[in-house]
Amino acid sequence: MPHAHPTPRTPLPADALNRRIELLRSTAEADLRIDGVLLYGSWTLGEADAHSDLDACLYVREEDVDAFEGREFVERLAPLKLAYTNMYGILAVVFEDLMRGEFHVEPAGPGIAEIATWRGQVHLPRPEAAVLLDRTGHLTTAARELAAFSPPEPVATTRQLTDELANWTLMLAHVQARGETARAHHLLHTVIAPLQLKLCRLLRGSTAHWLTPSRALETDLPRTDIERYATTTAPLTDQAVRAAAANSWRWTRDLAAEAADRWGTRLPLGLHEEIAAALALGR
Repeated sequence: MPHAHPTPRTPLPADALNRRIELLRSTAEADLRIDGVLLYGSWTLGEADAHSDLDACLYVREEDVDAFEGREFVERLAPLKLAYTNMYGILAVVFEDLMRGEFHVEPAGPGIAEIATWRGQVHLPRPEAAVLLDRTGHLTTAARELAAFSPPEPVATTRQLTDELANWTLMLAHVQARGETARAHHLLHTVIAPLQLKLCRLLRGSTAHWLTPSRALETDLPRTDIERYATTTAPLTDQAVRAAAANSWRWTRDLAAEAADRWGTRLPLGLHEEIAAALALGR
């Protein structure tokens, strides 16, 4: 029997997403087991649109957390097409309108206390907007600690990134020499590229999206940098991956040299030459 093709869905308008957030607020407020709700992600950065996810932490009273069914709670917001615990232990859902969501269910006391450890990883520029519910006041206090964003310190960050890039690119060279093209492809795009983009953002003074360096790349960085980044991408063929790896290392070295000139960081130039040679060996 042939499969019926579903009617394509268009993205929800932003106001519909806002209504869902308000429904989350009112639903949580009516459930006395929940002490607080904190949004994170694009909502809290003021960048949410019709394609954004709904990401929230649900802080449940400690005496109720073991019996609290996250899926049952989220289904009160809208019917679900998918709900499961993802690889990070978070309840991940897809609503009937194809909006995605992630919901952390945490015991209120230790969960709210843990927010202090998020500095440098989570930014809440508008903490009062991020806090949908706070019965005790503790959640708002904790969220305010994440309101300020401190750009990364250039010298130490440059050293860290250039060392990381040298290490991972050498691994890439070894993997290529072994003939593992798919693994080299993975390293190039998911490990090395984000580090390069961070170093590039640091040099361009564009660190607003530091935690997700590919976000808004098209508008955050100059065209010349985007073009250099494009040369480091490749389809999954041996020749293309090798060419992209060589381009990637050249861009890394150019970025590292620019950072060294600006901030006086020292580079292991001998090692860098050896990595370049190792990348060329397998050609």
